[in-house]
Amino acid sequence: MQLQYLIQNLPEAVASGPTEREITAVAYDSRKVRPGTLFAALPGEKADGNSFIEPAIAAGAVAVMGEKVEADSRVTAVKVKNARVALAEVAAAFFQHPAQRLKMLGVTGTNGKTTTTFLIKHILEKELLRCGLLGTVRYEVGDRILPAARTTPESLDVQELLSQMRSAGCKAAVMEVSSHALAQDRVWCIQWDCAVFTNLTQDHLDYHGTMEKYFDAKSLLFTGLAAQKKKAVAVINADDRYGARLAGMCGVPVVTYGLGARSDFRASDARSDFSGTSYQLDARGKSFLVRLPLIGRFNVYNSLAAIAAAASIGIEVRHAVVALANAPHVPGRLEAAPVKRQFRVFIDYAHTDDALINVIKTLRELSPRRLIVVFGCGGNRDTAKRPKMGAAVDQLADWSIITSDNPRKEDPEAIIEDIKKGYRGNKYEVIVDRREAIFKAVAMAQPRDIVLLAGKGHETYQEFADHTVPFDDVHVATQAVEAMPMEVGYKKETRL
Repeated sequence: MQLQYLIQNLPEAVASGPTEREITAVAYDSRKVRPGTLFAALPGEKADGNSFIEPAIAAGAVAVMGEKVEADSRVTAVKVKNARVALAEVAAAFFQHPAQRLKMLGVTGTNGKTTTTFLIKHILEKELLRCGLLGTVRYEVGDRILPAARTTPESLDVQELLSQMRSAGCKAAVMEVSSHALAQDRVWCIQWDCAVFTNLTQDHLDYHGTMEKYFDAKSLLFTGLAAQKKKAVAVINADDRYGARLAGMCGVPVVTYGLGARSDFRASDARSDFSGTSYQLDARGKSFLVRLPLIGRFNVYNSLAAIAAAASIGIEVRHAVVALANAPHVPGRLEAAPVKRQFRVFIDYAHTDDALINVIKTLRELSPRRLIVVFGCGGNRDTAKRPKMGAAVDQLADWSIITSDNPRKEDPEAIIEDIKKGYRGNKYEVIVDRREAIFKAVAMAQPRDIVLLAGKGHETYQEFADHTVPFDDVHVATQAVEAMPMEVGYKKETRL
C-alpha cells in the first residue's frame, strides 16, 4: 500500500520525500520494524518515540511519522500535528477500515466494563452474531483467545485485531474503552453503533489529576457520536450522577438503564443467593423476569447495560433475557474458588473503594457468619484512594488482612501505611506477603464464613520493582484450602 494513500486523510501532514513509497507494515515499536515499514514516533510518558527513529531506519523503515520528525534523505519524513491521531488514521487505512464492516459496541466507566462486555458478547453470539472482544481479561478473535496486554490496545493493534475479527467471520466487536485510551486517541477512527457508560468513581487520578478531567476523558466516547456517519445510540446508567450529566452531552439517541422509575430499562425486586440473581425488567412497555447466574446488585446494572446495548443494535429484549440465563462467569469477577468446605472463598478485581463497597455488600446479602477480606493497593497508582479503600473495608468487613497487591516500584509497607489511614477500628492485621496473607485468611475461616480476596482478580502475576512473579489468587486459595486439616465428616475425593 502506498504511503500517499495512508496519509491522505492527514490534511496537516507535511511530507519530506517521495510519497509513492510502498508500505508493507506500520509500527510504533522500533523492535517490530522490518524493511518497508512506516514507523510512527509516538510521544510517551516514559520514552519518546523520536529517540527510536535511528534504530527504526536501521531496521528497514522507509518512512517515519511524528510531531518532531525532520527531513532525512534515507526515508520519507511525515510531520504531523498529533502523532497519535495520525497513527490511528494510518492504521485504519492500512487495515482497510475494519470497524466500518462490524457492529461496534464500546463500554466505558470505572467499574463493570469487563462483565458488561462479556455479557454483550454472550447475548450477541446466542443470536448467531459472531462477536470479537477486547478487554482487561483477554482478547477474543474468532476461536482464538489472546492475553490482554492492556484494557484497550494502541490504535494500530486495535485496527489489526478488528481486521482479524473480520477475517475470522465476526460480524460485531465489543470493547472495553479505558479513559487512558480515550485520552490517547487509541480508538480514534472507530465509528460506534453503541456506546455504553457504566459509572464513574475515583480511580486513575495519578494520570488524570482530577475527577473532572477523568470525566472529560470518559465523555470523549460519547461527544463524538453525533459527527459519525454511522447512526449511534448511547446507553447510560441513569442512577450514576455522572451518567445524568453525560446523557445531555451525546447529541444522539440516549437509552437509560437503572433502578429509577424513569429509566428506559428498569430493574426492580432484585434478589441474590449463591446460585445467582433474579429481577424484574421493565423495558419498551413489557415486563420480563431476568435470571442471571451472577450474584450482586452491581451485576444487575451490568446485565441491564448489556440488554440495553444489545437491543440498541436490533436484538429483541426477550431474546437477550433468555440468553442471560446461562451467561458465563467472568474470570476474577466475584469468582468462587473451587473449594469443597463449609466456607466460601471469592476472588474479585475490586481495586477502588466503590468496587470494594459493592462487592462486600453483595457478599453480606448472602448472610455469612463472618466476612474476612484480604486486600491491598497497587503501587505507582492513585494514592488518594488508598485510605478510602481502607475505610470501606474497616466499615464493612468483620476482619481484614492488609497485604500487597502489585507494589511495582513502591515500598509495599509504605502502601499499607496509606491504607491504614482509613481505618478507625482495629479489626485488621498486616501481612505483607500476599501468599501468606491468603493462607492465614483461609486458615481462619470457619463454617458459613466468606473469605474475599480483592484487588487482583483475573491477574496471574504480581509486579515488583525489578521483577514480576507468577501469582494467581484462585490457585493460591486452592492450595491454602488443600493444606488445611480435614473437617469432621469431610471425605477428600480420591481417584484411582
